[in-house]
Amino acid sequence: MATPTGRAPRVKQKRGEGQWALGYREPLNPNERSKKDDNPLNVRARIENIYARGGFDSIDPGDLRGRFRWFGLYTQRKPGIDGGRTASLEPEELDDRYFMLRVRIDGGALTTGQLAVLGEISQTHARDTADITDRQNIQYHWIQIEDVPTIWQKLEDAGMTTMEACGDSPRVILGSPVAGIAADEIIDGTPAIDEIKRRYIGDPQYSNLPRKFKTAVSGQADVAHEIHDIAFVGVVHPEHGPGFDLWVGGGLSTNPMLGQRLGAWVPLDEVPDVWEGVISVFRDYGYRRLRARARIKFLVKDWGAEKFRQVLEDEYLKRKLIDGPAPEVPDKPLDHVGVHQQTDGKFYVGAAPIAGRVDGATLIAVAKAAERAGSNRVRLTPHQKLVVLDVPEAEVKALASELADLGLQTEPSPWRRGIMACTGLEFCKLAIVETKARAHKLVAELEKRLIDIQSEIDTPVTVHLNGCPNSCARVQTADIGLKGQIVTDDDGNQVEGFQVHLGGGLGLDAGFGRKLRGHKVTSAQLTEYVERVVRAYVAGREPGERFAQWVTRADESALQ
Repeated sequence: MATPTGRAPRVKQKRGEGQWALGYREPLNPNERSKKDDNPLNVRARIENIYARGGFDSIDPGDLRGRFRWFGLYTQRKPGIDGGRTASLEPEELDDRYFMLRVRIDGGALTTGQLAVLGEISQTHARDTADITDRQNIQYHWIQIEDVPTIWQKLEDAGMTTMEACGDSPRVILGSPVAGIAADEIIDGTPAIDEIKRRYIGDPQYSNLPRKFKTAVSGQADVAHEIHDIAFVGVVHPEHGPGFDLWVGGGLSTNPMLGQRLGAWVPLDEVPDVWEGVISVFRDYGYRRLRARARIKFLVKDWGAEKFRQVLEDEYLKRKLIDGPAPEVPDKPLDHVGVHQQTDGKFYVGAAPIAGRVDGATLIAVAKAAERAGSNRVRLTPHQKLVVLDVPEAEVKALASELADLGLQTEPSPWRRGIMACTGLEFCKLAIVETKARAHKLVAELEKRLIDIQSEIDTPVTVHLNGCPNSCARVQTADIGLKGQIVTDDDGNQVEGFQVHLGGGLGLDAGFGRKLRGHKVTSAQLTEYVERVVRAYVAGREPGERFAQWVTRADESALQ
């Protein structure tokens, strides 16, 4: 159709998304430019040879706020800056001269010797800080750049690393804390995790991705597989036996999406090859123009599972994958807290710190207690918990008592068991509200206030606190998810508070919480609000009804 001038209308060209496979190789944002200028893995040499000797002021800003992440380092938040100023300040105004450091612990697997080393590093270099994260990492604070080479040496001497613990890279691989010993496990994914780490972690071919890449491998549904970039979940094929169901494209943050099944069954020995194929699709076809759209979930959403599988098979694997069944969904969350028998007759003992907060002294004490009980294996969980494996039956009671004395309860209240929290305002430069201390206070108060109905809650009501919208603590998949923001109190003051999400979950209740329209809670009102909602649930639920089920049918007035 011609325009009034007689010319054909100009067809607007769709702007490229920065996909390498389609020819868009030029840096399209500052992060892409930084990675093109120098592979981030090269920063280690500068840290060891220049920055550790010259101190904080010698660090190049491009390394400080970019490439350092590939070795688990972020500057922590300068003390005294309130959450209302987070978005208005420049990075250099928020930066402290100290660092947060994440230790990469694939599958959460540690020996007691390694746990003791982690505790010693905490005491010597991190002011006794150590948090168990929901990525099965240990996270330190107050790290000085001068100490980093020494810390690396201690970690590597013990078989650990911080390589690609952060950054646009394949981050720590989540695995079942009870892999190889759980009675209901379909298949042990540990060999696949070890092989992926051996082949690909630290390989420059996979260290420049559009954004971070999160992996989960488990023989049972205990690693939040629905919210990973890639996940392998144990399933039995009717013809081929135990293997893994392949999922891609999950993730939370401000645009939450559940992963999609590709309908493919993968045998154990092919998991590393398929993993390489998927991460290569992401590297080559992932969106690099806008960082907010650079996660693989956006590519999967746009393509759909069928096209993604076709590209994976035709361009990368050069073969067809085997069609397979979906995995069974557990009837309740698997957090591995408590005492459970292993396949070999011994027991594993799972304990709950509050929101993952521990310290170096506690880590060392746990290592010693485990060894006294005859164990040399400990696991960190994706729920900020800790599990001691291989405990003889005669030692279980004594170990549980020792752990409880350290603040790690094996029979915790539903609130202690179901609480999770991100780093929050105390150390994180993105945070708007405080989370860890608030989680401790909330648990203590709920244990007192709800003691009369505690025995009626057979499945813990999960409460997740996040300091900002990025959902490091998975607020959208909690029974009660609390996303930090500045809110207005009854007197018109701007104060710390939370946007409320109710009824989210994974497994049977896979989906994102119901965001109450306009409903926000101040931090001062938080305990009263949680108590009110939980009491309404207990009073109004049907027999056997889970919190997430109740929320979907509850009147909004019961949720306020």
